[in-house]
Amino acid sequence: MKSERRSLIKKIGASLASLAGLGIATSANAEKLEENNGEKQVYGVVKNDEVPLFSSAVKHGGFVFIAGKGAHFEGDVKAHTKHVLDELEAELKKAGSSMEKVVKVNVYLHDLSDYHAMNEEYRGRFGDKPPVRTTVAVYGGVPGDSLVEIDCIAAV
Repeated sequence: MKSERRSLIKKIGASLASLAGLGIATSANAEKLEENNGEKQVYGVVKNDEVPLFSSAVKHGGFVFIAGKGAHFEGDVKAHTKHVLDELEAELKKAGSSMEKVVKVNVYLHDLSDYHAMNEEYRGRFGDKPPVRTTVAVYGGVPGDSLVEIDCIAAV
């Protein structure tokens, strides 16, 4: 168990480092990179004035990185959280992963007082072994008037 966790941490570190252009790779990571010629695969590129701004998902080094998802409709934090988690799950499936393979989640709340209500919808969505998570309240609110935004990193 300890060695599996250590191996997973090494893979995440290597993937993040390679994305940052540091060129660090473990043998397991190098194997994955060779499968797609070292190229990252991007999905759903969002453009601003026809200039690429960000991708909704990136597969690289055996991991998929999902950009923050928000809910842009009237509703409470529970409705927004459910919607966002459903969107994350759809992106993960499209990239060949699943909620059970998520290793890291970031939750951004419009208001920290929504923490417990958000957790009611979040609870159980990632299986019996939930990922590590950071939750913060965002000064000035979440973009697009969403009450919650969530991003994640998952193994493929």
